[in-house]
Amino acid sequence: MLFSPFIVPVALFFTIGAVIILRGPIGKALADRLAGRAPQVLPPHDAALDGEVEELRYRVTDLEERLDFAERMLAQHREPEKLGSGE
Repeated sequence: MLFSPFIVPVALFFTIGAVIILRGPIGKALADRLAGRAPQVLPPHDAALDGEVEELRYRVTDLEERLDFAERMLAQHREPEKLGSGE
């Protein structure tokens, strides 16, 4: 047999996949590169943003430590203390 019954569905699958990919952002970036247009540049570096990121990193670390402590406390099974005779 010249054509297998799987050739047509596989070819259709790859054709539809190529059209979807090439019409999306990947295809647009590829077209821009082939046309010689410059890619989008990143915004300039902001030192104030670095400070905010460091502050947030510190706060997240502190929250992780508090959560770990709370989990350890909850995981401990304690016997309830019995009241004494009042002496």
